[in-house]
Amino acid sequence: MQRRQFLQASALASTLLLVPKFLHALDRPETALAARLRDAPGGAARRLIVVQLGGGNDGLNTLVPYRNDLYYKARPTLALKEADGLLPLGDELALHPSMKGLKGLFDQGQVAICNAVGYPNPDRSHFRSMDIWQTGSGSEQLLSTGWLGRYLDSTCAGGAPAYQALELDDTLSLALKGATRNGLALKNPGKFHQLTQSRYLSALSQEKAAAPAGSELDYLYKTLAETASSADYLYDKSKIHTSTATYPNTDFGKSLKTTAELIGSGVESRVYYLALSGFDTHVRQHEQQSRLLGELSDGLAALAADLQKSNEWNNTLVMVFSEFGRRVTQNASNGTDHGTANNVFLLSGALRKLGLLNQPASLQDLDQGDLRYQLDFRSLYASILTDWLGADDKLVLGPGIEKLAGLV
Repeated sequence: MQRRQFLQASALASTLLLVPKFLHALDRPETALAARLRDAPGGAARRLIVVQLGGGNDGLNTLVPYRNDLYYKARPTLALKEADGLLPLGDELALHPSMKGLKGLFDQGQVAICNAVGYPNPDRSHFRSMDIWQTGSGSEQLLSTGWLGRYLDSTCAGGAPAYQALELDDTLSLALKGATRNGLALKNPGKFHQLTQSRYLSALSQEKAAAPAGSELDYLYKTLAETASSADYLYDKSKIHTSTATYPNTDFGKSLKTTAELIGSGVESRVYYLALSGFDTHVRQHEQQSRLLGELSDGLAALAADLQKSNEWNNTLVMVFSEFGRRVTQNASNGTDHGTANNVFLLSGALRKLGLLNQPASLQDLDQGDLRYQLDFRSLYASILTDWLGADDKLVLGPGIEKLAGLV
């Protein structure tokens, strides 16, 4: 069988290139990474769930400065008012009316909010700005590896299976691609396992003996073997725990539920990556953003309750980000255009700092009509890597990034 024919014919082709380039033992009882994380601060293995809001969520109508006259002046029809059902978090800021689930978690001390998060010389292109966030780079850098991929590189030197980092999607984001280790992309364990039962896998297995060591076919076979091993592991584990919680009946809600079930089943994965798209609200923003923020809020509240029930919420940190915010002034289509700085939400049962962590960006001192960033997103990454995942942030992000002390 020709390698090209195999890749074209097999449904596994979209997944094969998402596993690590360097292959290790598949039957290791406990990985070096799992042992390291088990000894991390707090005494229990911790995990990170990253939620990406694709399209550039409007932070000003998510966390609303409802007592600021400049906000209402800039958005005469788009601004949200107290009469709209805003959910106050204090005297100056309130959550969008659709975010009752998140408001409940905030009141329980399980949410921290960072205002005006961004980076120097911001880029307003969806693709470029998302690359910057996913690689953990400066706007002047072009990196081919993601910050979580480099985290895997730095912590999996002793060998670890591909499922240490999972993306609940059909394709793997740049964020989870490292130089020597990658995460694994799958919609759910059942479908992923079914793909690995392809007859092409059996055909390739019969050819492995004839494959010269180090050849493309040898590499492909080993890659398939690790993919199949990971699929078997995840499928078998997923049978252990089935969630009875009610999640939004959407792709995002299903991904959250699958994540909770994998965690509840004892899967070793330490990073989960999910996305909720549709936030590019140039036109008629009210309806679209309200629906999406409601889906986000309800889904996160269900996840928190689900993981509390399985005693895993205190070992879990959720980070919610978007590639940029929107411009302060509304456009002529009752929407908003691409902006810069935005808010980032952190959720956990074990946060050390709670509530609003810093002041919102000034609406009086703008940068060409955009919010000025106050907090570099890489400082958040550095804190999460060091204080939550027990990694060396300098190996992942490079030197010169100051982390936020005492955050997690």
